Amino acid sequence: MGRIKTKQIKRITHELLEEYGSTYKKDFRENRMLVEQHADISSKKLKNTIAGYVTRLVKGGLE
Repeated sequence: MGRIKTKQIKRITHELLEEYGSTYKKDFRENRMLVEQHADISSKKLKNTIAGYVTRLVKGGLE
């Protein structure tokens, strides 16, 4: 079983995908840089979690 994402992470991720969906790729490292550019998030752990969730959604892993 994987870790459960909080509502905050899901909300931020879906907002980023709605606004900048075409810019995200299937590569985590690229998405991590894009999350830094598109969102003002100070926590490194939160940025990495959001970037990972974005990557998973772009690959078609969920929803």
